[in-house]
Amino acid sequence: MKLPQQVRSQVKLGNEGSGCSICRSLAKCTTTGSSPSLPPGGSRDMMTGLMSRSRAKLTPANGLVQRPLPAKRAPVLTKETQAIFTRFEKEMGLPLLAYWTSSGGSICQNDVMAMSQLLDTRKHGAAVGLFLKSDGGNPEAALRLVHLLRSKYKRVILYAPFECASAATMVALGANEIHMGPTSYLTAVDTSLKHQLSPIDSRNEIVSVSQDEVSRILRLWKEQRVKGNPYPEVYRYLHPLVIGALDRSSSLSIRVCQELLSYHMPVGKRAERISRQLNSTYPSHSYPITAREARKLGLGVRDLGVREASLLRELNSLYSHMANPILTDFDQENHHNHEICNILEIRDRQIYYQVDKDWHYRKEERRWIATNDKSGWRRVTHKNGRWTPETFYIR
Repeated sequence: MKLPQQVRSQVKLGNEGSGCSICRSLAKCTTTGSSPSLPPGGSRDMMTGLMSRSRAKLTPANGLVQRPLPAKRAPVLTKETQAIFTRFEKEMGLPLLAYWTSSGGSICQNDVMAMSQLLDTRKHGAAVGLFLKSDGGNPEAALRLVHLLRSKYKRVILYAPFECASAATMVALGANEIHMGPTSYLTAVDTSLKHQLSPIDSRNEIVSVSQDEVSRILRLWKEQRVKGNPYPEVYRYLHPLVIGALDRSSSLSIRVCQELLSYHMPVGKRAERISRQLNSTYPSHSYPITAREARKLGLGVRDLGVREASLLRELNSLYSHMANPILTDFDQENHHNHEICNILEIRDRQIYYQVDKDWHYRKEERRWIATNDKSGWRRVTHKNGRWTPETFYIR
């Protein structure tokens, strides 16, 4: 089976999905070789048991399939989350900004525009506390986010009580202080690539290839003292253009790290050392860099206070409730998916991206296709004594 013509080159960090939460949700449309028993999102349901699923039968009317009841939707808990923002700012004396992504979302370019919308009414301030939880995403988006925050605030104090991985680690590099606790961790920021010419797996999907994997193959070849040039063997499995793209993306990652560190650290050997260590010295992209190791790297790590940790855990619990994927099954070949992926919030305003679409399994093509797609951004503001969500558009 040939690869779809619409597959585009994607550069990302590590083993994540697409660098954009919107693109990631749309990418499910091109899944091939799947079966009705494994709908988009279904694998996560079986692995974690976290997806909320309900069943509703489809009833035919005039030859058309109609759903009897509306699909279930995720709750929006703005009233509860805003109460935590009020308590945090009152107790800590510092404005709080939250940037939170679920396992179905990631740091992406559209988040920069959403963050700009969130901060457009805010005056320039001395400092801001940034609560960040994310598995990562797009490195260029991480650079733009930090630049946006730095244009509004002189100091950025980052709170990372949970995972702050990959591109989120890059965001942390741009902060003056990184507050970490027992469950906090950063990760390496080495790059991987999905390219049109990358290998494909048994499901006919493009495989992600990392710079570190290629470097290790070449190093092992040298250590084993195998005669001959290793590249002809490597080229049997990896196209030369893929290797060239990997080298370019690795250079990009190092450059982004150095630029982010320069916001609070003099450009020099120290910043270059930290950037290269994060890009090439760890055995795994997901290797957890705890507070202890982050200090050894030379980052400005502080201990997360007990009260800050308690409030942020409470906020994380509410966000997790909002972002719990909800699937409504109509029959074996049709279901609805509603999921809040990325949440950005400051006092008096909340913005989030939600996936809201139907999925249909097309037997003749052996793939799931999205229909009735109403996914998009929502902005929640306080009007007439209540929190009201409204659609706003980013293109």
